[in-house]
Amino acid sequence: MKYLIVGLGNIGPEYAETRHNIGFMVLDYLAQKYDGNFSSDRHAFTAEIKTKGRTFVLVKPTTYMNLSGKAVGHHLSSQKLPVEQLMVITDDIAIPFGKIRIRMKGSAGGHNGLKHIEQTLGHNNYPRMRFGVGDAFSKGKQVDYVLSKFSNDEQIELQTLIEKAAEAVIAFGTIGLERTMNQYNTK
Repeated sequence: MKYLIVGLGNIGPEYAETRHNIGFMVLDYLAQKYDGNFSSDRHAFTAEIKTKGRTFVLVKPTTYMNLSGKAVGHHLSSQKLPVEQLMVITDDIAIPFGKIRIRMKGSAGGHNGLKHIEQTLGHNNYPRMRFGVGDAFSKGKQVDYVLSKFSNDEQIELQTLIEKAAEAVIAFGTIGLERTMNQYNTK
C-alpha cells in the first residue's frame, strides 16, 4: 500500500521553522527517521519512505501555501492514488498549541492552503491532520503570528510533538484512519 502525505508550508529560509511550516517539519522528521531524501519534483520536494510494509510519498509543495492544491492534485494523479490514501498536515490557530486533530473531511476553516486544495479537488473529503499552533496574537496580527517561529517555551515541547504527529502519519497507513483518530486526536 502507498500513501501520499502532504505537509503544508512555505519554501525559503525566512519561513523555516515557523508555525505555518509545521507540515514541512513533520515530513522532515519522517524523512530523517526513515532515511528518505527529498528531491525536487513537479510543484514540490518529494521523498519516499518505507516502513511496516507501507510506502509513504512525502510531499512538500513548492507553490507556497496559497497554491498547495497544485502539488496535491499533481501528485495524487501521478501516483494514481485515491483521495482516501492522502493525508494533508497543516497548522491550525483554532487548536491549542501541540494538540492534533485528524479528520476524514472538513472545512478549510479559513486556511488558504486547505482552501486551494479543496478548490483543486472539487471537494473537502480528504483526510487531514491539523496541528495546533495556538492563537496568542492580537487582533490583526494573525499573519505575523503564523509566520513567526515558535516561542522558547513551545520549543521545549516541539520535537516531542512533531514525533507524535509523525507516529500518527505512520498509524494512518498501518491501522487506518478511524483507529488513528481514536488514538491520536487530543482533547
